[in-house]
Amino acid sequence: MTEPAPHPHTRDLLAEIEAEVAHELEEERPTPGEPVYQTVGALVGLAIGLGGGVLAFRYGLGSLSEPGPGLWPFAVSVIVAVLSAVLLVTGRGLTDSEAFTRSSLLAVAGMVTFVVFGVLLPLTGFEIPALALCVIWLRFLGGESWRNTVVISVVTVAAFYFLFLYGLRIPLPHLISL
Repeated sequence: MTEPAPHPHTRDLLAEIEAEVAHELEEERPTPGEPVYQTVGALVGLAIGLGGGVLAFRYGLGSLSEPGPGLWPFAVSVIVAVLSAVLLVTGRGLTDSEAFTRSSLLAVAGMVTFVVFGVLLPLTGFEIPALALCVIWLRFLGGESWRNTVVISVVTVAAFYFLFLYGLRIPLPHLISL
């Protein structure tokens, strides 16, 4: 059995809605960037990967059976650096980059706070910098409410505390000993 054809007015309404949605999406689309934006993005990613790898290496890698505090951050940093290098080589011909805008500064602020977290970690332990990082990212960079920021930050830090220190047995510097 075949389905009945939609009413002609229904097709018109659907076409209007589709056109309106397409128009709204086009208006919200960020300004496209040039190939130089791909290159700059790849270089920034490469610098983050290499810098993160050096910092992670300083924490000590340990082994797979007894990982040190820098093993997994080092692995992630290597992946970021390799993918950024691939983008640097192949990305110049891509056209899906976005122009840098004021909102691009949010990514810079996120990166700077993460580096500060890495610097403070051995000095003050895991808990204080991790909580500060969560609060900054959620409230100031993400625009969350204070209630959500506090709840999510405390739960996240507690979860990572137990995951790293007790689940994975990674000897992170920490102030609180449970």
